[in-house]
Amino acid sequence: MEKSVDYMVHEFACGAHRQGFARLVENVDVHAYGSSMKLKQLALITTPEPRLLVVQPFDAGTVPDIERALKESKIGITPAVDGKIIRLPIPELSEERRKELVRSLAKWPRSPCACARESHAALDERRS
Repeated sequence: MEKSVDYMVHEFACGAHRQGFARLVENVDVHAYGSSMKLKQLALITTPEPRLLVVQPFDAGTVPDIERALKESKIGITPAVDGKIIRLPIPELSEERRKELVRSLAKWPRSPCACARESHAALDERRS
């Protein structure tokens, strides 16, 4: 049940506020130094403005690798390289995209809530 709750908290946090936007990219796989690493291990991710993510790599040599990984990811944001910094402008939501997000949000809590209910039912059966 704890895994279900953790999953729900993580999923709802991925778009609810500024920090949520950073979570959109922190787990993008980047091929650098001959292995696959998460972006959060290679760079500092900040949100200086509500509609802007800034990725500052710890090593300037990884900028092309990070840019490639962000372009190949399915987040739908095009990175803009500015020297040693990568900027990710978050576009305004269109009406179509909003409706798509609402439909996907409606599906999110069902599986974790179902898992939580099943866990509660299993506990109740054990107690009886």
